[in-house]
Amino acid sequence: MNFSETTVNGIPFGWVPGLGPGVAHGFSTRLGGVSEGVYASLNLAPNRDDDPAHVRENFRRFCAALGADAGAMVFSSQVHGDTVRPCTSADAGYGLDRPVPYDADGLVTDVPGLALVVFSADCLPILLYDPVRRAVGAVHAGWRGTALGIVERAAEKLRDCYGCDPADIRAAIGPGISKCCFETHEDVPNAMTEAMGSAALPYIEVLPTGKFHVDLKGLNARRLERAGLSPEHIAVSPDCTACLPDKYWSHRVTRGVRGSQAALILLTP
Repeated sequence: MNFSETTVNGIPFGWVPGLGPGVAHGFSTRLGGVSEGVYASLNLAPNRDDDPAHVRENFRRFCAALGADAGAMVFSSQVHGDTVRPCTSADAGYGLDRPVPYDADGLVTDVPGLALVVFSADCLPILLYDPVRRAVGAVHAGWRGTALGIVERAAEKLRDCYGCDPADIRAAIGPGISKCCFETHEDVPNAMTEAMGSAALPYIEVLPTGKFHVDLKGLNARRLERAGLSPEHIAVSPDCTACLPDKYWSHRVTRGVRGSQAALILLTP
């Protein structure tokens, strides 16, 4: 499966055609919205001191482009952990219309029309879909979540809650900081090797400076394979948010003065 890009009503977004029929999804850029200044223009984060009216209009545009109901979205309070929350229709509106009462870095559901949303600005947004059991998931994976195995926890939750066979699940790893720009001290590679052993080593490069480049996209793809997904069912975006600051927000590039992208997925009727 490969990533593609399209623009609907002035809103560009990434998507994976091979994710299959029966699901609507997309990975936003920072383009096509109404926010101003450091948040220009499609800021989708409601907690970055942007004008709330601008954020709502941005979501209205993004949801309309994807065919989603903005009133049926579910957000989470992302804390770089490994908690995955099953969602029902009672969760619709959490985040935009109602305060989020829980911490989670993954959301799963089998409710058609319920739109799961995760936010990112270097961390990885990852979307999951099982076309057989008709269930979806959305995951936020920073380096801490990657070390904790958040994507594996999401695949397990899809299996345990909805009877999904991991071999049927398809995954899209969205735009995020790539190995070329994710330069770290030893704490990050140490966390990966402690969690994954030698399996993490192909995704870690030692630099002449003594620092490291770490491939979060490769590590999460490997974790998905360990969870039972077929490599042919895993798509990885080639876009690096740090390399493309005019297209995406990057926490590193902006030193935290930024908006956020969003990834959204829902089951269609």
